[in-house]
Amino acid sequence: MQITDTIADLLTRIRNAQSAKHETVDIPASNMKKAICQILVDEGYVKSFTVTEDGKQGVITVTLKYVEGGVPAIKGLKRVSKPGLRIYSNAAELPKVMKGLGTAIISTSKGVMTDREARKMNIGGEVLAFIW
Repeated sequence: MQITDTIADLLTRIRNAQSAKHETVDIPASNMKKAICQILVDEGYVKSFTVTEDGKQGVITVTLKYVEGGVPAIKGLKRVSKPGLRIYSNAAELPKVMKGLGTAIISTSKGVMTDREARKMNIGGEVLAFIW
């Protein structure tokens, strides 16, 4: 099956797994998805992720994080820049998610990073997703 928007697929799989209270979720691997998963781990939204090589593309296994009472650590995920409408932002106009409480994932010329890192480096790029 051909997937047009692989980043939206990643976010949807995580959202669906959390709503179903799964411990882990498997996602087809790519370098962009690995970078996004690393940001999710660094920001504390998921516990960890591992990459398993299967001879083809590989599989990313994301271990989801829940807080007291089984409430998911991720309250919301939103894909911003889509294949049909790309959203770019310069360093001065990078969006703040929930007035700084959330995280925007930005694809820059220096790699995939959070909005805070991009502001610190004074670099803009494509706004991939919002997480809060």
